[in-house]
Amino acid sequence: MPNVVLCGYYGQGNAGDEALLLTLLQMLPPGVKPIVLSHNPTATTQAYGVTAIPHKSWATLKAIAKADGFIFGGGSLLQDVTSLGSLLYYAGLMKWAQLLGKKTIAWAQGIGPLQSSLANHITRFVLRGCTEITVRDQASADLLKNWQIPHRLAPDPVWALAAKSFLEMPDLPYPRIAVNLRSHRTLTAPKIAVLGEALKQFQRQHQASVILVPFQKSQDEAIAKQLYDELAEPKAIITPLQPQQYKSLFAQVDFLIGMRLHSLILAAAACPCFALSYDPKVAQLQQQCHLPGLDLDQLPRDATAITEQWTTALQTAEKLTPAQQQTIQSQVQTHQEILTIFL
Repeated sequence: MPNVVLCGYYGQGNAGDEALLLTLLQMLPPGVKPIVLSHNPTATTQAYGVTAIPHKSWATLKAIAKADGFIFGGGSLLQDVTSLGSLLYYAGLMKWAQLLGKKTIAWAQGIGPLQSSLANHITRFVLRGCTEITVRDQASADLLKNWQIPHRLAPDPVWALAAKSFLEMPDLPYPRIAVNLRSHRTLTAPKIAVLGEALKQFQRQHQASVILVPFQKSQDEAIAKQLYDELAEPKAIITPLQPQQYKSLFAQVDFLIGMRLHSLILAAAACPCFALSYDPKVAQLQQQCHLPGLDLDQLPRDATAITEQWTTALQTAEKLTPAQQQTIQSQVQTHQEILTIFL
């Protein structure tokens, strides 16, 4: 049975990255044994029934040396906006696998942003050594084409994640408005205040229930609690335990105001969405799925102006049609095909 090391932002309590891991595990060919590099190996093993080891330890290098392959993905890991150190960590593990002659797949990647020439050089260097590469957005594909690195383009694999029932939804009156915000340098305290005021206006105008949906406790929960304290009833903070349950949660609401990429992906087939873009990957999803939204860098200072845009979207935006969903599902299979071919 071939062993394959899976490397990503796993075990960090981020529902989007856990959804990526779960989708990758589901797409692995039969007979492949995954070894997951995780920030929390115990939680990863308990959640998915797989072997998991600490992501920063000598055991990591030993596991790669003994494995038959190395899968890096998915998500926006090759970027230096978070830090150059993060990029060096992921690139270093990938190059270690390549130097040992392992099959190395960069899977479902969103490349960049790459702000420095050093980050560009490192990323180009390690990707040229990959057995196969899939990317999830056109900008990443364009960058690799410019670098003359072979690759395949397909939508984010989380589109293929099957829903799992979520039965813990409180009995809140309709309409139900779901909101996902995360901490980020573009979401400053004044902008949170404006969005909070806009949300209060939106709730009053539509007599709506507001459901705050954190995706990662360390980055989303504080903002969710702040907004919760400011909003009137009916309201709730809901965090499903499993990534698949987010799809079922969003099927029970009328509208999502989402900041995180995977909040929008998991909701788009279930309810109309409005994106708050903080990163090129969100803007690219908006373009792909024709989602209304606002760029946080250009957020209006007038809360009423934001409320009006949300109201227009609530009245006119639609969830993805079955035909659109089928097209995306078909395209996503590219990510699975390369695993079948090269493992």
